[in-house]
Amino acid sequence: MKKTTLLGGMTPAIFLRDYWQKKPLLVRQAIPGFAPLMPTAELFALAARDDVASRIVSRTARRWDLQHGPFPAMPSGSAGRRDWTLLVQGVNLHHAGADDLLRRFRFISDSRLDDLMISYAADGGGVGPHVDSYDVFLLQAQGQRRWRISAQDDLTLVDGLPLKVLKHFTPEQEYVLEPGDMLYLPPQYAHEGTALGECMTYSIGFRAPAYQELGEAFLQFMADSIDLPGRYADPGLKPTGQPAQLDTAMLAQVAQALQKVRFTDDDIAIFLGEYLSEPQAGVFFMPPARKQSAAAFSAAAARRGIVLDLKTKMLYRGRHVFINGESFAVERADRSVLAALANARGLAASEATGISDDVREALHLWYCDGWLKLA
Repeated sequence: MKKTTLLGGMTPAIFLRDYWQKKPLLVRQAIPGFAPLMPTAELFALAARDDVASRIVSRTARRWDLQHGPFPAMPSGSAGRRDWTLLVQGVNLHHAGADDLLRRFRFISDSRLDDLMISYAADGGGVGPHVDSYDVFLLQAQGQRRWRISAQDDLTLVDGLPLKVLKHFTPEQEYVLEPGDMLYLPPQYAHEGTALGECMTYSIGFRAPAYQELGEAFLQFMADSIDLPGRYADPGLKPTGQPAQLDTAMLAQVAQALQKVRFTDDDIAIFLGEYLSEPQAGVFFMPPARKQSAAAFSAAAARRGIVLDLKTKMLYRGRHVFINGESFAVERADRSVLAALANARGLAASEATGISDDVREALHLWYCDGWLKLA
């Protein structure tokens, strides 16, 4: 890949080798001349919707307050009020420009790329010193924000607060970001951002699920495919004088049966593909108001091409394709076209012709569900 201003003139390979999950990187004018993708009023309108996750963090003296949206209105007297921040998650799911910006970071797999959050802050606004469990790029979109960062090991939190604020924060470096500047921080790197006047920051975050979370979900996934024939039996049972004691022979027999539970690399791939492509709670798809027949849709796709909906998550691995939490196996001849759809998040008109009947049927079904649309 070519060098890019987004990474300070580095190639993605060099960035991943030298900085990713290792140390911070400040990039001045990562996107030269960058301006907000939406006016403040549009961001506030998103925060008023019940299908958009939003929070307001405010501070009075040493007291922190956290509220969850939707927010029909911003804080009372917000025009002149200090020390409050609006956080709107998943803006890329609702705004094409935000989605385009997020996709600029696709030198990292979609299985890791999470969402674009917009933080609007009044003068002095922030969420306190904290750490994130994931990598994040902090792109300044409007105004100025001062970032203080630290590689400290002490991550003790202040007790009794509605948000996770570090009890002891000792900043080691300080930067003031202007529009177009960007700061990358690896996981567990302490940082604090404070608005210097009204400002907006775009956060590009990455998904890093906990192994405990994955393990619990995997066991639920495997529950549908476990096949353990037979039933517990003890024809050689002997009388007992301790009826309340769990029998040793029973433990051994059940342990032997449960050890027959096996899973393969294919099981893990299918689980992970479905898990990582599952839309977040509260995400809804809008089917077309007037659905075209399968024939009409295919003809239109051959003329215009198709694009995935902003909310659609599509991944693939080998012969398996995953889309919005569902999976299916595809024939070898169909793999390339579906891989192209997932990678480019769309198919040109020329690519939407000559596809198999199975793919054509799947595309029409996804169109009817609102997962993709005509270009």
